[in-house]
Amino acid sequence: MKVLSMSTWASPAAKLAVLSSGLGASALALAADAAPTVSKGDVTWMMLSTLLVIMMAVPGLALFYGGLVRAKNMLSVLMQVMVVFSLICVLWAVYGYSLAFGAEGLIIGDLSRVFLMGITPDSLADTFSDGVKIPELIFVAFQATFAGITCALIVGSFAERMKFAAVLLFSVIWFTFSYLPIAHMVWGAGGYLLDKGALDFAGGTVVHINAGVAGLVGAYVLGKRLGYGKESMAPHSLTLTMVGASLLWVGWFGFNAGSNLEATSGATLAFVNTLLAPAAAVLSWCLVEAMTKGKASMLGAASGAVAGLVAITPACGSVGPMGAIIIGLVSGVVCVWGVSGLKRMLGADDSLDVFGVHGVGGIVGAILTGVFAAPSLGGTGGDDFNIAAQVWIQAEGVLITIVWSAVVAYVAYKVAGLLTGGLRVSEESEREGLDISSHGESAYVR
Repeated sequence: MKVLSMSTWASPAAKLAVLSSGLGASALALAADAAPTVSKGDVTWMMLSTLLVIMMAVPGLALFYGGLVRAKNMLSVLMQVMVVFSLICVLWAVYGYSLAFGAEGLIIGDLSRVFLMGITPDSLADTFSDGVKIPELIFVAFQATFAGITCALIVGSFAERMKFAAVLLFSVIWFTFSYLPIAHMVWGAGGYLLDKGALDFAGGTVVHINAGVAGLVGAYVLGKRLGYGKESMAPHSLTLTMVGASLLWVGWFGFNAGSNLEATSGATLAFVNTLLAPAAAVLSWCLVEAMTKGKASMLGAASGAVAGLVAITPACGSVGPMGAIIIGLVSGVVCVWGVSGLKRMLGADDSLDVFGVHGVGGIVGAILTGVFAAPSLGGTGGDDFNIAAQVWIQAEGVLITIVWSAVVAYVAYKVAGLLTGGLRVSEESEREGLDISSHGESAYVR
């Protein structure tokens, strides 16, 4: 996804001025020929896609995460996801959009669009097709949902032990200094990775690796939950987790196919890939579980779907359907290891496996994009496409995102902890559960 420039289409009043100026109908016709095309179908598709991404966050991600924690922390996770998403959407309008897409720049934009200054209902944003535009306001809203859900994803890594105020303060700092620069470098005009030719159609680096790394750092900084490895911390409602995963899958069609910015064949490619990759990942995850544990679990199937969705995100507009299936199969297998063997190696209490699924899945997808975008493998790359060169570019994007997010996240956690009197709730509050201790409510009446 990228937007190269912004422009303002002539308003009805401007057209009337042409007629009244004495230039006549011929001048108006020339003006109309030069005007960019705005399709009602494209506008409708982008509004629908934006709604679908909102559904991914609230309720999709909230229920997926909520079902995975213990009952005493259910509401705290719902609250963190909803409030973080809301906070970032507001900050996106205040300054985030301007810094990510306001002007050309190697690493960041500028403040020319702070408070959405200069953007009106008539302002237009470029799409991938020459001369085709969409209203800039819907692009602002669409991108706001990406920023919001990215920050909300991180919540899963430190679930059940972080102060609510610290969660919000961390989110503000990390959004400002990690999400915005990475988003600009990948999608913004003049962005370093965009100009290098890195392929990230809908956010493998910007969203998933970025959030996964920040979550892993948070798991290290906060330390393990009380009783981790000694007490049962089984999910309290796999039913809700399944509902959340299903909502995520449906919403992801807006996330991926909406990133085409038009209702064209490019959107249909992203759409079918968003169907096939997670389906393949469900099968491969279940197969690995059946082979290693003797049984395939519902939690594994739901996690496999999310892993496949994560992995296909950077590739969905660049690879063919068979490439999407292979990416899904690989991501299912690798992410099983990510939440088991790799997690044990890292020794971090990543509560809901944000790094194991989103970080690892994002890396797999980003690298394999460089392989299956090749036209010889059914991808959309040009005649001069070189797999080795593209994989190298993809790897550079992955490494930059990992290092950038890790450094910013570490500083953000430290600052948030300093300003809120420590990141963690007290031992007493953690044992009681964050629902009561942090929010004075309980998810279930006993």
